[in-house]
Amino acid sequence: MKKYLIVGALAMLASVPVMKAKNLTHVLSSDKTSLVVTTNGGGTAYYQYFGPKIDNSDISGFFGVRSNYTGHTLPQFGLGSGGERALMVRMPDGSISVDLAMEDLKLTSDDKGELLMLTFNDRVYPLKVRQFFRHYADTDVFSTWTEITNTGKKGNIGLLEYASACVPLTRGNNYLTQFQGGWASETRMSESPVPDGQTVIANKAGLRNTFGSNPAFMISLDGTPRENSGEVFGGNLLWSGNFKTRIDANPYSLTVISGINSEASELTLKPGQSLTTPEFAMVFSTEGKGGVSRAFHKWARKYGMAHGDRQHDILLNSWEGVYFGVNQEVMEQMMTDIANLGGELFVMDDGWFGDKYPRDNDHTSLGDWMVAKKKLPEGVEGLVKAAKERGVKFGIWIEPEMVNTKSELYEKHPEWVLSDPKRPLIQGRGGTQAVLDLCNPKVQDFVFSITDNLLTENPEIAYIKWDCNADIMNYASPYLPKEEQSEIYVRYHQGLVKVLERIRAKYPDVAIQLCASGGGRVNYGLLPYFDEVWVSDNTDAYQRVFIQWGDSHFYPAIAQASHVSASPNHQTGRVLPIKYRFDVAMSGRLGMEIQPKNMKPEELEFAKHAIAAYKEIRPVVQFGDQYRLLSPYENPVAALMYADESKNNAAVFAYRLDYLHGQPVPMLRLDGVDENKNYRIKDLTPQNESRPCYLDGKVVSGRILRNAGINIGQVLNGPNTSIALSLTAE
Repeated sequence: MKKYLIVGALAMLASVPVMKAKNLTHVLSSDKTSLVVTTNGGGTAYYQYFGPKIDNSDISGFFGVRSNYTGHTLPQFGLGSGGERALMVRMPDGSISVDLAMEDLKLTSDDKGELLMLTFNDRVYPLKVRQFFRHYADTDVFSTWTEITNTGKKGNIGLLEYASACVPLTRGNNYLTQFQGGWASETRMSESPVPDGQTVIANKAGLRNTFGSNPAFMISLDGTPRENSGEVFGGNLLWSGNFKTRIDANPYSLTVISGINSEASELTLKPGQSLTTPEFAMVFSTEGKGGVSRAFHKWARKYGMAHGDRQHDILLNSWEGVYFGVNQEVMEQMMTDIANLGGELFVMDDGWFGDKYPRDNDHTSLGDWMVAKKKLPEGVEGLVKAAKERGVKFGIWIEPEMVNTKSELYEKHPEWVLSDPKRPLIQGRGGTQAVLDLCNPKVQDFVFSITDNLLTENPEIAYIKWDCNADIMNYASPYLPKEEQSEIYVRYHQGLVKVLERIRAKYPDVAIQLCASGGGRVNYGLLPYFDEVWVSDNTDAYQRVFIQWGDSHFYPAIAQASHVSASPNHQTGRVLPIKYRFDVAMSGRLGMEIQPKNMKPEELEFAKHAIAAYKEIRPVVQFGDQYRLLSPYENPVAALMYADESKNNAAVFAYRLDYLHGQPVPMLRLDGVDENKNYRIKDLTPQNESRPCYLDGKVVSGRILRNAGINIGQVLNGPNTSIALSLTAE
């Protein structure tokens, strides 16, 4: 069935100098949602509708009830310049007025889905703008972005504002759900009414763009946000650098404008040059926030991350176990231990490199990616061999975008660092860390060579942890000419993507984790090149409940690396039982961040059983639909579940967060089950194998589980208690 309709035109693919003034209406539809764009030939384009799916036969009704709808898809500064604008440029003669006329439109498709392309030219100046709208096939995610070109033969065009999207929404009882935080306290959720005026979600750090705020957000269109009901808009800018989203509201309208943060980022287009802005992905849900989340999760596994269809391994990472105390003997001991516990991958973290300056702390050695032979006399190849002998894969940590001023690389190439020779060099972690200038193609080649050399010399390396522990502290590039210094924030990320594209072209199968002091880069600008994110350096299971809850609104469980660590926890000092720590980590990609030889025998035995249990539910956790059941922000317990597409298999997790004697605990209603099926319940991680909880072995109908619910108060009847269940349809 065709998913578009042309009103008042016979053809839409022919290119004409300036189109006649006819209304052309185009529909992109998923199974649940339709995006309708109307174009005025010779003029502008505007959103006609974004909501529950409609048929082509419904289109004519818009012109009777929405004839004055003026939600322009790309409002320009200049003519009628009041209000917020998505596009503002400086023309070659200094004018900052833009007046675009439509030249052409095309509806095509590619391997990602349907694509509507609108082409505009300025009526006076050599400025061409292509605006794109995409529906991602087999998902409910849509996106939009622009391509801006200087078509002149001489004279530069300056880009002052170049947003990716401008989307009008229904003004009413709107609530904004957004996510803020910093190191070890990422992705804290906040929800509040959208006030009249302007609300801004932005980041200006340069590199770690999800410390502070995340580019993802939701807006409820019909009252307070609810998990599985109500109309909710979800938006996410697919960009790894500075961003800015403006939510402009008044009593009559609500508009979202999102794109690269243009502050200190004026770009210059020379004749023939173009800029493609990052995609702004969006979902409309009538199934509340959960509907937005499930749509983004499904899209992410197919389009938004590397290997989203591939099962992720259970691993042990060395960092919290030994920190910089890396050596051959300890690494082999940890490999042996994770193999004995049933794990599948061992990752050697920081501390393995440096010759002249061995990496014994965070003050030295970044940039010198040669093995520290005193620590690892058999080199990386010896560790790869040792891991293979123990039946586990091997992974390794790198921080390729950074350098220490106490390093051989800095001594040889100080000009490779973002720095201003006329000003003191501001340095980060350890008092010596600086950022390499990825605007420079030679630096891009060097950063690529770090991964390339490791994988060429050791092709059996299965996993790389890619870290980034600083932001842009010195806004100056020795490589860029003076007239392009304002482009660093954008050019850096373009250079980083070039490096990652080269890595993925040559090494498509290696798993790579995206880490940035923990969760500083939880974004879809980089995730297409990475398999997962390190959610937070804070491994405290209690606080991870909140961090992972926030991330789950846009990022699927398969992308959330969640590790079991020591107790007392190294970041918070909190003491939690091994069961609680495993039950939290099992709701993401399970791993361990601990020295196994320091664990008690009963903890090791529990870990072995828990890892085996996770393998049973791994497919449904990593590939299933997620349902958030009880919010930690509203209840003394938190609960969530995953269900496969058939709803034959599910996994349920619940955690006690607050405990007072006699405190009521809500019934746990399982939204992800099929009411017409019966389910056998299994206690996955009983503290005592011979004494599972009272729910174990019971067969209960989906109607009871969904409508009456489970009395988890009988299980979570004390502080620091938790439960992990599997459900299997019979």
